[in-house]
Amino acid sequence: MDEITIARREAGALITAVTLPRPLGGTHHYQKVRNRVSYAFGLVSVAAVIQKDDTTRVAFGGVAHKPWHVEAADASLPQGAAAVTARAFADARPTDDNASKLPLATRTLAATIVEGRSA
Repeated sequence: MDEITIARREAGALITAVTLPRPLGGTHHYQKVRNRVSYAFGLVSVAAVIQKDDTTRVAFGGVAHKPWHVEAADASLPQGAAAVTARAFADARPTDDNASKLPLATRTLAATIVEGRSA
């Protein structure tokens, strides 16, 4: 969920290794909502890491040109999914074509939280 820096390489260069940061603790959950099972492109997706103390990190997909994570929204989890998405999308300016993604993101996050707490 953090920014990744990619160094420019010469054309034809071969990548031989990738070093990733240590994984976060907690349980990791991902949900993707699609129009139909046959379509790979998700309307909305939610990735969440839920810790035992109920702290969380949440990122949304399908709502911007890259995964959408607002750190301040993570602290809103005790107030529920609606509070998290309200804070995460406080600066979003949806159009008529994509405004339906906001309530869909809230419902998808709520389902992800239920799954995470039952794991």
